[in-house]
Amino acid sequence: MRNVSLLITSVILLFAIFSRAELVDRIVAIVNSEIILESDFQNLKNKISGSGMIDESLVDTDQDTLAKDRSAQLNYLINERLLDSEVKRLNLSVTMERVQMEIKEMAKRNNITSDEVLAAVKAQGMNVSDYQDFLKNRIERQNLLEQEIISKIRVTEEDAFSEYLKKHPTAKNASSEFKIAQILFRVKKGTTPESVLARAQEVYNRLKRGEKFETLAEQNSEDPDFSAGGLLGTFRTGEFSKDIEDAIKKIEVGDVTSVVQTRQGFHIFKLLDTKMIKDPKFEKEKPAITAQLVERNFKRQLKIWLQSKKDESYLKINETKQ
Repeated sequence: MRNVSLLITSVILLFAIFSRAELVDRIVAIVNSEIILESDFQNLKNKISGSGMIDESLVDTDQDTLAKDRSAQLNYLINERLLDSEVKRLNLSVTMERVQMEIKEMAKRNNITSDEVLAAVKAQGMNVSDYQDFLKNRIERQNLLEQEIISKIRVTEEDAFSEYLKKHPTAKNASSEFKIAQILFRVKKGTTPESVLARAQEVYNRLKRGEKFETLAEQNSEDPDFSAGGLLGTFRTGEFSKDIEDAIKKIEVGDVTSVVQTRQGFHIFKLLDTKMIKDPKFEKEKPAITAQLVERNFKRQLKIWLQSKKDESYLKINETKQ
């Protein structure tokens, strides 16, 4: 603690000396043990207008505004120093060997050589050593943000679907698919609905007593398209009549419904299988939506995290009206 106090005292003293001195490159701010010089503003402007080697995650506004707004520039530089302080505190610094490895991986992704990457850097008017420093900072900060923020972001499928519904308000996340069999009792000429219902009810009672559905279907079903075991087919939500769907939704796989009346007659259904079918349009868009939500959450959490670090840090600004 004594060492920290001495460090802060030394920095404050240094700040006071530079504030009184009439130097071209003066200290504008101190962030913990990091300093922000007047020349840092010009360097930042050069990066914005030239090489573009700035950390996009730290830009709260568009780059045109950042290039003109000194307060936005100061905030950007303070945020940089806060990140760099945390990198040092958490021992997340990387070596130049790691930077070289990043360049090699970049070259491999683009099917070119490392020398060609550096040649492209030079062609854009960038100094190679500056570019290497930029990569070093980016890797270190990415490691920091991964540890402190990104790894803690959670986007559920429900979150993604809620976002999907904003663009497609009538969409459904999933529909149920049912595989069913039936025993059909038809009201034919010479019969009455009451007598047919009574016969259906008797078969239902036999099922409840444990007799096999498949056997009773073969003996009693009057389905003109009868299949072995009474198999009717596979249907999705909305493809049944409401009465049939409501009855099937009440039972588990392997169970039978009570007698259901439709225009075709009286039915007893057996649920053979069921599963959820996801909306294929949502499944196609889900990765992009999830990425957008992660980015949005990251920006929000980064802003909160930076503010908390400002609150915890020693921050001294010696800014005069420009």
